[in-house]
Amino acid sequence: MGYGPLIFFWVLVMGLSVMAGLVLFPLSLLAATATLIVLYCRQVAMVLLPGTASGLSPVPQEQDRDPAYRHYLTAQVWRDWRSIVRQARPVLSGKAAQALAAAGRILPREKTAWLLLPVWAGVSGGIVASALPVAATALLAAAGSGVAVACGLLVWLPCAGVLRLVEQGHMLVRRILQACPYPRCYARFALPVYACPTCDARHRRLTANLDGALWHVCRCGTRLPTSVVLGRHRLHAYCPDCDRRLPGRIGRVRVEPMPLVGGPDAGKTTFLAMAVDALHSAVDAAGGRVRLADEGDERAYRQLRRELATGRVTKTPPDLPRAVILDVTLKRNDRIIYLFDPSGEHYTGASKVEELRYLAHGEALIMVIDPFALPDIQERLLDDERRALTAKGVSLSPEHPSDTFNRLHNELSGRADGGGQRRVAVVLSKADLLRQTSLGAGVDDDLAGWLTAMGLGNIVRELANRGVEARYHLSGFPPEPGQISRLIGWLTGLPLNDAASRPPELTTGGPHAAPWTARPRPEGSAPLGYVVVRRSLAAVTFMMSASVMLGLSLLVLSWFGVLG
Repeated sequence: MGYGPLIFFWVLVMGLSVMAGLVLFPLSLLAATATLIVLYCRQVAMVLLPGTASGLSPVPQEQDRDPAYRHYLTAQVWRDWRSIVRQARPVLSGKAAQALAAAGRILPREKTAWLLLPVWAGVSGGIVASALPVAATALLAAAGSGVAVACGLLVWLPCAGVLRLVEQGHMLVRRILQACPYPRCYARFALPVYACPTCDARHRRLTANLDGALWHVCRCGTRLPTSVVLGRHRLHAYCPDCDRRLPGRIGRVRVEPMPLVGGPDAGKTTFLAMAVDALHSAVDAAGGRVRLADEGDERAYRQLRRELATGRVTKTPPDLPRAVILDVTLKRNDRIIYLFDPSGEHYTGASKVEELRYLAHGEALIMVIDPFALPDIQERLLDDERRALTAKGVSLSPEHPSDTFNRLHNELSGRADGGGQRRVAVVLSKADLLRQTSLGAGVDDDLAGWLTAMGLGNIVRELANRGVEARYHLSGFPPEPGQISRLIGWLTGLPLNDAASRPPELTTGGPHAAPWTARPRPEGSAPLGYVVVRRSLAAVTFMMSASVMLGLSLLVLSWFGVLG
């Protein structure tokens, strides 16, 4: 028998094997690609679709930052993609290796194995070649997600910048001052610490930044506004230095510190009570409202009014003062007024004046002068006048008002801004008693001139030389609410006039705005922004994968067309 039939048979078998390999190559390519892309999308779904903060790509808790989630586009998006690649790579490579091992079993362990070599090459070549469309799928998905992230950042970053500019503009236009009213602190700060209404976690950087533009998401899932214009003032605020509770609306309303300066028994506390009464009366007559910050201030104020009615005011304790806080709402001229009433002993030594850090915060100051502390008055009093004053409980202070003023002046002059006082009210207390003496002549006509004649010309001249706007006021019983309210209005910038009637009792009240409504997500859930963006990126990946599979399917069809 010749070799012709054998050669014909060999050619026929090899042709059929090659044709089978050419047919099996695109089919193997399509099947392997579909399998690997499905596995890749499965890994994407396992990372991006769950709504939890833990899982295959957990959100880390950074201990040195606020207890808030970072904005998804600034950090977590990259962690998620690293997790997808790190977990998908061994799964895909393992599945491809299994497929190649299964393809190797096509070849029998016989001398005729070379007959099925084209079939094995077609199947194995399709499996190996599937790496290209799978890599293209991953690159296209990454590119599509990158474009989505870039677009998100282009929207988010300007939004955060504009919001910060709006906040800064609000602070500048309304000249917002934020300061602590508590003793041994008196800190001035740019941003308070805010407490989450759900878990009470403290947020020190609650402003538009990398944690979010419109809001930050607390670790408990509660969204917190990042700006006053969005309602941040409705959260409980705390001093960043001493961590004590600050009055409501701080940051939205200007804090106006109003220190009362004067020596021992000068009448500061008495004038403070008169000023609060007059302010309340004038604001109420103008259709506004005044509230005390807390119940402690309300009790102290009621006690002080009872003491004034008896004519015996308890001496101010020597401790550093906590401000009496008044929250004033009046025709868009809102203020939070801090009234500081330290004991006169705090002005009798330079080191004690240094402790009164609030003196450098505000633009206004009330200097209370006791006329009976002036040596010229004490030396020229008649004996019967002296006895009458003693009978009324007036003690002649050894502290000269000029000494108090000089210590104050030295302390403020040593600071960078020189104290910053633009308006100073010089109040002469006990004017009703002074008028009953022979030395009170002329005090009602020209108080500044009378003070100069009595040895306080240095105070009058120094205020004029510093360019400070000064007003002089007489204080005594019965008080003159109209004059006092106009004086306080001038000091604070409030449009106050005479009171038409006695207002209702001054009480405490809640915040002028409703507290921030907490809507925490279920425990363990990721922020809503995370869930939305993650699922959007997963959708982009799925669409890119479907596009690659569609394109590959069309390519395979065209391949069979060529074969046909």
